[in-house]
Amino acid sequence: MEENDKGRSNRRDDIYSKSLRAGNRTYFFDVKSTKSNELYLTITESKRRFNNDNGKFFYEKHKLFLYPEDFESFSEHLQGTLDQIHKMSEKEIVSRDELEAAREEEQAEESKPETENKTEDADKSPSSFSDISFEDLGEDSSKE
Repeated sequence: MEENDKGRSNRRDDIYSKSLRAGNRTYFFDVKSTKSNELYLTITESKRRFNNDNGKFFYEKHKLFLYPEDFESFSEHLQGTLDQIHKMSEKEIVSRDELEAAREEEQAEESKPETENKTEDADKSPSSFSDISFEDLGEDSSKE
């Protein structure tokens, strides 16, 4: 970090940043530059954790540094690995957006008023009632 004339820090090494929220994790993709103005990529995984000892939250971070000479082979290996996962997976792989939409739909169904749910259930189940005529029961035998 460099200091400018007014004493504020001026981060010239941060060029570009993009973040991805993924459940309880956040991924940061940051393009930075070295002192010799060469660009590189850092990928940071950040998870919010709770420290039982002091009762406070903290962020656990893991960083990966990727340099330009490795971009092409890294990209090829990542794509090849993802393709292999798709081929080998027994389940359909769905995006996080699709999963969250399905969960929201389920929650909406569960939160319907109970009378509405009962009406739907009655409509779906076949009628199990018999048509009974009380005349068919015969006369009362105690009157004889």
